[in-house]
Amino acid sequence: MLRNLLAFTTISAALAGCGGTTTPASNQQQPNAAAPSSGAPTTAAAPVNYGDAKPAATKPFDTATVTTFDQPWALAFLPDRRMLVTEKPGQIWLVTTDGKKTKVSGVPKVHDEGQGGLLDVAVSPRFASDHAVYISYSEPGTGGDSLALARATIDPAAAAPALTGLKVIWRQLPRGQGGQFGAYIAFAPDGQHLFLAAGDRQRMTPAQDPDQPVGKILRLTLDGKPAPGNPAEGKVGATELSLIDPPENTVAAAKAKGRQVTVPAPNLTPAETWSSGHRNPYGLAFDSQGRLWSVEMGPKGGDELNLIEPGRNYGWPLVSYGSNYDDVPIPSPTTRPDLAEPALYWNPVIAPAGLTFYDGTLFPDWRGSAFVGGLAATALVRIAFDGTKAREAERWDMGNRIRAVVSGPDGALWLLEDGADAKLLRLTPKKAG
Repeated sequence: MLRNLLAFTTISAALAGCGGTTTPASNQQQPNAAAPSSGAPTTAAAPVNYGDAKPAATKPFDTATVTTFDQPWALAFLPDRRMLVTEKPGQIWLVTTDGKKTKVSGVPKVHDEGQGGLLDVAVSPRFASDHAVYISYSEPGTGGDSLALARATIDPAAAAPALTGLKVIWRQLPRGQGGQFGAYIAFAPDGQHLFLAAGDRQRMTPAQDPDQPVGKILRLTLDGKPAPGNPAEGKVGATELSLIDPPENTVAAAKAKGRQVTVPAPNLTPAETWSSGHRNPYGLAFDSQGRLWSVEMGPKGGDELNLIEPGRNYGWPLVSYGSNYDDVPIPSPTTRPDLAEPALYWNPVIAPAGLTFYDGTLFPDWRGSAFVGGLAATALVRIAFDGTKAREAERWDMGNRIRAVVSGPDGALWLLEDGADAKLLRLTPKKAG
């Protein structure tokens, strides 16, 4: 039976990456729903569904292929404008803007399967002095994988670049089964703290458990400790936890009987948590006003853009604008006004991957806009803002699944395609004529 459930969740994970397009069944109340969160609800207009938005007929940019990769996942710019690019099977490349690639050694062992592998990479806000980079990955071990966050140093001037002094500074415990690692990293605008997205690992209900570091966005020091000023600063969680394997759907998850496991004391998850109730955050970025935003993959429908506020509960798996992959319905967010609503959502899904705010000069009309890659939509999506009110302004069909999008220091938009022989693309304004 367990093998069948795991096979089912593997199919579900693939659907999450590809994006289902079926309209969800009508919502009904889910049994054994958790009590309302303590986060204070805010009054806002109902979010708009942009799932049926169509690509623009023409593109206002030229697209240049810089180089190619095998299953790339993320990219980050160094101060000298070279890039670090991760490949999910477990490789990092140092890449120049003209496409010259140099392999980086010293990468830790990862478990490359499904949605797991070598995931995000981020450059320290203090890189000029500490030469530090941060990586997230699925770390293999007894009992299953855990999401790991590691810090290392790199000498960008070295002829043979390497990660040195690598140390895991945060580790998701207990280890267990399931994909949907999240794993995206963002630094606070003042460079004092980092935010880490921890997906629900397809286990669903632990996203509502304050003692389990899944389905959360965490706020940490640069050393991986709980950051001062977090909503539950100083609190510790239980060390005896109930661990479940990925269930068939949210109803089965609510009824699942887990096995008791012990994690080391102290369990700092409550003190690390910034927000909860997340499914699979696949992009994390700050806007120019210092507000944190995320894009999140929904189930069968219900991808979201969220404004991330401290202490808020974003509802998963209690509510969603999508349904389970087997069409078992999930209650609508309108049934739980105590839970945070998305700023907008997509049903059918776009399968968002990557989030960046544009602050360059090549596209002056886009300053302040956010850009999201679409895996299922094979698209680049632009989101415009009026304060915290968001709308999908444009999307363009890119012809391939888009895994990452970054606003580069040169003013261009840089995109990574998904899969084998995937292109690194540079987008610049379309030339006249």
